[in-house]
Amino acid sequence: MQTIKIGIITSSDRAAANVYEDISGKEIINTMNEYLKSEWDPVYKVVPDEQDVLEKTMIELADQEGCCLIVTTGGTGPALRDVTPEATEAVCQKMMPGFGELMRQVSLKYVPTAILSRQTAGIRNQSLIINLPGKPSAIRQCLDAVFPAVPYCIDLIEGPFLEHNPEVIKVFRPKKK
Repeated sequence: MQTIKIGIITSSDRAAANVYEDISGKEIINTMNEYLKSEWDPVYKVVPDEQDVLEKTMIELADQEGCCLIVTTGGTGPALRDVTPEATEAVCQKMMPGFGELMRQVSLKYVPTAILSRQTAGIRNQSLIINLPGKPSAIRQCLDAVFPAVPYCIDLIEGPFLEHNPEVIKVFRPKKK
C-alpha cells in the first residue's frame, strides 16, 4: 500500500523570503497528524503570493506528486496580493463552495472580519484543494469544521481511503447498504 500524500502550501511573500517562520503550514501538518490514523507524507511548499506560482504549485502537487488533498494557508483576504482563491479556481474542474461557506460561518463566531475571507475549495482530477486562512488558530477552527466531510469527498473522487482518529475528529461516511 502506498503512502498517502497531502500537499500543504503556504502563500506568503514574507515566509517565502524567510523574513519569518511559516507557523501556519506547520499547524496544518500538526493538525493532520492528530486527525489521521493513515500513514501519510506532507508535500510542503512555501511560495510567494503570486497567482502563477500558486497555480503551478497546485498543479504539481495534484498531477505530479499525486496528493489526494492539498491544503493552502494564506492569501484569502481582500488585499491586492491575496490571490489564492483565484489560483484555486483556475486549476480546478469543479468548485466546492460549501467549504468556504462553512469556514466563514465558523470564523464569524470568533472575529467579525471573517466576512472578508474568500477561502474556497475545489476538485482538480483526484485532488481536493481547500483554502484556509493564514492565522494558525483560524486554521484549526476551520479544519475542525470542514474535515468531517473531507475523507468522504476524497472517496467520491476515487482517492485513497483516509482513516481518521475518532478520538480527535468525527468524520461522516454514509452507511453501506
